[in-house]
Amino acid sequence: MSNALHVPFDAATARAARRTCSPVYPRLVVATTILASSLAFIDGSVVNVGLPAIGRSFDADAIGLQWVVNAYLLPLSALLLLGGAAGDRFGRRRLLIVGVLLFGIASLACAAAPTLVLLLLARFVQGASAAILMPNSLAILGQSFSGEAKGRAIGIWAAAGAVAGAIGPILGGWLIDAGSWRLVFLINVPLSIAAILLASRYVDRDVDDTADSLDWSGGVLATAGLGLATWALTVGSGRAWSPSAFVVLGAGLIFSLLFLSAERRLGDRAMMPLALFGSRSFVGLTLLTLLLYGALGGLFVLVPYVLIQAGGYTATQAGAALLPLPLIIAVASPAAGALAAKVGPRWLLTTGPVIVASGLLLMLRIGSATSYWLGMFPAMAVIALGMACAVAPLTTAVLMSVDSSHTGAASGLNSAVARTGGLVATALVGPVIASSGPALLSAFGIAAAIGAVICSVAAASAAMLIRPGGKTKPSNGMDGSPSTIQAESQQQEGEPQ
Repeated sequence: MSNALHVPFDAATARAARRTCSPVYPRLVVATTILASSLAFIDGSVVNVGLPAIGRSFDADAIGLQWVVNAYLLPLSALLLLGGAAGDRFGRRRLLIVGVLLFGIASLACAAAPTLVLLLLARFVQGASAAILMPNSLAILGQSFSGEAKGRAIGIWAAAGAVAGAIGPILGGWLIDAGSWRLVFLINVPLSIAAILLASRYVDRDVDDTADSLDWSGGVLATAGLGLATWALTVGSGRAWSPSAFVVLGAGLIFSLLFLSAERRLGDRAMMPLALFGSRSFVGLTLLTLLLYGALGGLFVLVPYVLIQAGGYTATQAGAALLPLPLIIAVASPAAGALAAKVGPRWLLTTGPVIVASGLLLMLRIGSATSYWLGMFPAMAVIALGMACAVAPLTTAVLMSVDSSHTGAASGLNSAVARTGGLVATALVGPVIASSGPALLSAFGIAAAIGAVICSVAAASAAMLIRPGGKTKPSNGMDGSPSTIQAESQQQEGEPQ
């Protein structure tokens, strides 16, 4: 799914907001961060359209195609918080340039990859690079602007991300139809060069103002736990649950428990402070995010694949088929954000997933002979309306569920959880990708129905755990200050996440 649907006000931005300065070239600073982040936004959506072509090029099976997506999502999910902290430690401008440079080199490696294994290695480097450049591009805006100017800058940044996520699949599909899937990765090269040149010239030089150590152990343990669990789920869903798959899954769970133990010892210095989960609302929001974005993540992988393989769509047509989602979300989100400010986010966060579930059920009507306007478009429009009810209120609810000292960590973690949901969902769609002919549409229908159930569970978690009005009574020593958090969140009210 597109990363543009989930834009965090992350930990690095929260800390940077306390020491802002006015840039000499404000528009060029915004342009720099947009160019840098668009690398991740475009790549997060365009590769799904290219999966059938990549599969034919390497004669890859379902597991191989799942890893084309997950080799990118795994390091992005596990290292996103660490990337923001690294910017605080070593300099945001410096880390932005490093992240963009590595992303550009990895994109060249993807385009030139002679084997699937080398493509997956390059995709892993892309994901790790995105975990560096995304939080630091947003943090640079946080430190460069203040007040209303910061709100406008972040709004422009988020809108540009939504546009990039919408255009990416169409542009990528056109390049695939006109030439090769390898051209999709070459889009990133001129963007990387332009972002590096602009950052070197127009972004203020870094000022070392923190000596905090990085949570390297947390990053390694999170990556190991997610990686092993993802491998086991991918193999188990795509082939069979052999004893080795269960052993690997168990090892992933052990590493995950070690990660939680390490984070508990570090307290607020951890990349995932466990004190956040002392808020019942934050627990509900985290579960909602994992389930809702997991269902959407699986959808974004499967829809282009099914349209191309079973519907006879070209890659360009399959990319364009997704266009209603970001467009409707961009139009409807401001109204949803304004409504959430009046009635609280709980009602919208309960209703939104139910509407998304209805849209997923409409996908059961899609067949090889069904026209786009009678089959896919109504389903995509309903899903988009449901997501519009959720994306803007989710930002506000996350910020209001914890005290002001934890807002950055909470929003950054929520963004990482959204990507983890997509990671797990992609690991489980193997049976659909492995199908062909009429069986592919049948397997897709089952996946859509399961997605609808997952969205319904997400709605139930919001109804039961999120406190009315979004305000919480923090525990574990958290004093809570919703008014302070609301003041920060108003700058983003209505922008797409």
